[in-house]
Amino acid sequence: MVTEEEMRAAHVGGVMRVHNAPIELHEYSDEWPVLFVREEDRIRATLGDRVLMLEHVGSTSVPGLAAKPIIDMILAVADSADEPSYVPAMESAGYVLHIREPEWHQHRLFKGPDTNINLHVYSFGCPEMDKMLMFRDWLRSNYADRELYEHTKRELAKQTWKYVQNYADAKTTVVEEIVARPRLARPRLTLCLQQFRARHAVLCNFVN
Repeated sequence: MVTEEEMRAAHVGGVMRVHNAPIELHEYSDEWPVLFVREEDRIRATLGDRVLMLEHVGSTSVPGLAAKPIIDMILAVADSADEPSYVPAMESAGYVLHIREPEWHQHRLFKGPDTNINLHVYSFGCPEMDKMLMFRDWLRSNYADRELYEHTKRELAKQTWKYVQNYADAKTTVVEEIVARPRLARPRLTLCLQQFRARHAVLCNFVN
């Protein structure tokens, strides 16, 4: 759980918006992936080949899942700690550096010029990106866990939260519970793929 002091230290300028209210969740909207594509095009035009990965993540990336209407995105650059290599270009396009967390995967977060987004920036290969993508892909394909996650979110959203981050932190237990399942499934999938490739090689040799 992140403390208020840690949150304040991470916010550029040290200013945090107090929420002091429940969280408003919206039903899934077909507009969300459209908004992602628009932002993706703008970011790629801004950074060019400095974009090593750019993905839509979070609840707005999962069809059918209720969410806060904020488009979460992950951007991978060569070194997220090297702010001069990408921050000035992003700021010239209207993005605002909002969060800087050197102690946590050298994470940076931008807000958008005209769309409500959370653009998370990490160095390419950061394990946190793999976790976010694994969670997204699992929820997209697993109805039971999608329902579990939405039910948990709706129950938590009814409470009053001083900061929105407190609500996000409260979801950690269910997120870790869910993401553990694809992690367990991944070694089995890798083994199946290895067995398939080995069998395919044998069959090819037999045919040849």
